[in-house]
Amino acid sequence: MSELHESRRTAPPSRTQAKVLIPDEYPMVSLLGSRDELLRVIEGAFRADIHVRGNEITVTGSPDESGTVVRLFEELVEVLRSGGELTPDAVERSIAMLRMTSDRPAEVLSLDILSSRGRTIRPKTVNQKRYVDAIDRHTIVFSIGPAGTGKTYLAMAKAVRALQEKRVNRIILTRPAVEAGERLGFLPGTLYEKIDPYLRPLYDALHDMVDPDSIPKLMAAGTIEVAPLAYMRGRTLNDAFIILDEAQNSSAEQMKMFLTRLGFNSKIVVTGDVTQVDLPSGTVSGLRIVQDILEGIPDIHFSHLSSADVVRHKLVSDIVDAYGRYDALQEPKRIQQRSGKRRVSDQ
Repeated sequence: MSELHESRRTAPPSRTQAKVLIPDEYPMVSLLGSRDELLRVIEGAFRADIHVRGNEITVTGSPDESGTVVRLFEELVEVLRSGGELTPDAVERSIAMLRMTSDRPAEVLSLDILSSRGRTIRPKTVNQKRYVDAIDRHTIVFSIGPAGTGKTYLAMAKAVRALQEKRVNRIILTRPAVEAGERLGFLPGTLYEKIDPYLRPLYDALHDMVDPDSIPKLMAAGTIEVAPLAYMRGRTLNDAFIILDEAQNSSAEQMKMFLTRLGFNSKIVVTGDVTQVDLPSGTVSGLRIVQDILEGIPDIHFSHLSSADVVRHKLVSDIVDAYGRYDALQEPKRIQQRSGKRRVSDQ
């Protein structure tokens, strides 16, 4: 009796057992991964015991853990049902969504934006899905976040989709080149050759989504235009999907100029990373102040992405966070230096 009492006193919290039956049409290897690599990701993320026998999965653990694991497998089956492919990254992101948000992973990972060249472009995080949903709902959308969060790539996929569905007649892709025109003069080649390196990332993304052989024809017809931001001045852009990339390198004046190009039946997406401003010292980034100026205007939306939305190598997210911590520590020093300079100038 004493031994039983002792075992009860030292026993772990109550554990429950739940079972998930996987439909026969989904091979277990597609759910669990080759050599169970996806199952190992799940086992490493939970303290629950997961046992697989045939197409039946038994989960034993605390009620919360068991319930979350069961929901995870149900969501992963929904991803497979929609034609999606499960990868370790997709499983890790699904686990994070279940733990941190009320959004369903299957709804995020199954949203098809564009099918092109044998693959489908989809959002990979909750914030990415909210971003592409905002593009559907609003005329002007700002996407602000660090490198690798898919800001421009997803916007371009939405633009190509809109063109395919004939909701717009053309796509206009633009970027600030070098802010001081005289700096271009030091580069060799024609003006086009000097500007081309600044626009090359836009061409690269475009080649991922449109048949490369058709791009020269589309550009010759004016259906797709890739140009420096300065070329937007004086124009009214109707029936167009317009993307301003690297907007942190536009001045406040350039940002105003660009936004006022908006014509009828057009949509604008502005993307940028306010932590990577390359403007000359003393020049205010138009992207840094635009939210203060336009906040509250109907049909304008600001979408913020973070290191959690980085879809490149995992180290990119860690690098973004490390720089964020460093900048936070340096900011008080910068403020002190600026105030010191002002006191000296006042004297």
